[in-house]
Amino acid sequence: MSDLPRKAVTRTAKLAALPLGFAGRATWGLGKRIGGKSAEIVGRELQQRTADQLFKVLGELKGGAMKFGQALSVFESALPEEVAGPYRAALTKLQEAAPPMPTSTVHKVLAERLGKEWRELFLEFEEKPSAAASIGQVHRAVWHDGRNVAVKVQYPGAGEALLSDLAQLSRFARLLGPLIPGMDVKPLITELRDRVSEELDYELEARAQREHAAEFEDDPDVVVPDVVHQCEQVLVTEWMDGIPMADVIADGTAEQRDRAGQLLARFLFSGPARTGLLHADPHPGNFRLLPPADAGDDGAEAEGELRLGVLDFGTVDRLPGGLPGTIGESLRLTLEGDAEAVYELLRAEGFVKESIDLDPDAVLEYLVPIIEPAEAEEFTFSRGWMRTQAARIADPRSPAHQLGKQLNLPPSYLLIHRVTLSTIGVLCQLNATVRLREELEGWLPGFLPEEYAHEEEPEVEAGA
Repeated sequence: MSDLPRKAVTRTAKLAALPLGFAGRATWGLGKRIGGKSAEIVGRELQQRTADQLFKVLGELKGGAMKFGQALSVFESALPEEVAGPYRAALTKLQEAAPPMPTSTVHKVLAERLGKEWRELFLEFEEKPSAAASIGQVHRAVWHDGRNVAVKVQYPGAGEALLSDLAQLSRFARLLGPLIPGMDVKPLITELRDRVSEELDYELEARAQREHAAEFEDDPDVVVPDVVHQCEQVLVTEWMDGIPMADVIADGTAEQRDRAGQLLARFLFSGPARTGLLHADPHPGNFRLLPPADAGDDGAEAEGELRLGVLDFGTVDRLPGGLPGTIGESLRLTLEGDAEAVYELLRAEGFVKESIDLDPDAVLEYLVPIIEPAEAEEFTFSRGWMRTQAARIADPRSPAHQLGKQLNLPPSYLLIHRVTLSTIGVLCQLNATVRLREELEGWLPGFLPEEYAHEEEPEVEAGA
């Protein structure tokens, strides 16, 4: 395997080959049909070949291209099944694995950052990576004090690669759009690019992970591995086993799915309230389902409940006052059917620009189906529900589509919005039945009237 491709011309050529490859396989499919194969069989083969190439190119490039693929994989719940099926397996691979960088490169980075005698810091070090992500890969090891650890090594040139990839992907945004019908991928790419510098800074990541680990140290539901050592390009954290969320999505029991979904929702809303930070990369590769705290080595005969393990704090949103109270209050007012109050609140926060006048009842009608999960005592998230919402908003003939185009997303809410949508996407992949309202009442400022009465405006603005 070659090293991370860094020359812009090489990376651009690989990315440019994606849409060209799509067109080439369409021509191949036409030839197959002329040759006698049914359109259905040819269509399946065509989709599979496209998915295979997508993984190969994005995985080899790593960097921003792979990060974009990971982001897309969360939203596959919104795709029609006949389109989603062939892409699902290929995109899921991006959440857990990618082609590794050469061993010699890993050794060079460790020698430069930990010293020439870096091996003395470890009792054991596995040369084969256990996971690969968009800017680095993880090796399992045993620290010199006997602790099992995960050693994250950043790819040389990762920053340059990320920026180059995302700049090129912006050029191809229109061609990549059909992967997620109805979704404008350009803002997603722009937002990913804005986060590059933070994700490359392992000191920031270590600080965010330590804060979460300390806050959730004795939590019965959520586990965050602590940081063992950090320096430029290298981050050593406690190792965490468990069932990858992607495996729960693929083969989990109903109990595992529901428990994973409940805890994912709990972490989404409790994290900012408890730490002032929002974990902003909620794709399945960053979560594990762990046995109960009182389980033995085999995880059996435990009385407690399954727990959620959380990884990768490279991208966080800093919200000193927790999630803005405006979110909770607008949700509550929408559930109460107070169209005028909802409209005034959205206008005050910049979701409706001053130059635009909308019908408050139409705005309410637009919002009600989206917040359906918050209304019931428990709600089953499904791909079918997600597709219905996506189709309603994406259809140009739909009143919801016309109204949605006139709404505005203030910059301070951009990351919160993406994280929430991504989390809902994972819940739909899990097909989890979740008591969402319970989490909102427990953790979301403004959702309960008496709580919001004590909120002050500066706290609402703290997430900006």
